[in-house]
Amino acid sequence: MSLLKIELLGADVLRQKAVDVPTPGPELDRLVADMFETMYEARGIGLAAPQIGLSQRLIVVDVKEDGHAPMALLNPVVAEFRGRQEKYEEGCLSIPGISGHVDRPEACVVDALDQQGNPVRIEADGMLARCLQHEIDHLDGILFLDRLSPIKRNMLLKKYRKLAKED
Repeated sequence: MSLLKIELLGADVLRQKAVDVPTPGPELDRLVADMFETMYEARGIGLAAPQIGLSQRLIVVDVKEDGHAPMALLNPVVAEFRGRQEKYEEGCLSIPGISGHVDRPEACVVDALDQQGNPVRIEADGMLARCLQHEIDHLDGILFLDRLSPIKRNMLLKKYRKLAKED
């Protein structure tokens, strides 16, 4: 396994709609293992392939609440949103050092393929639902900043640019 480079805000791949993942196999297994290792090293709970420079519909998620097992999902789509909107603080490995309160539905249903290519349906709520929605947004070229008011987004972008200059 090896650590992968996480693309940062401004990378074109983060704004592209990702393409479906081809057939599962050994190459995909290596990529998934590397994505998990990269996510854990960065202390994240989710990572989408565009964040490592690949415009493919692949995410890895490990939300350690309610006993959820780590999962890799191929070609995930939100089939249904459920519940009321909840505001919760989100950050992103591709936009380090900033976070904002994002409104999202409290629950969702996600259809995808597992790492072996088998269809799965995940009914998620709480942090798992939020994480899945955040990572699937990445596959559609959407960042959490896009879900904030223009004033809040501009404030956070200014803060991010200042932090980037300090590095």
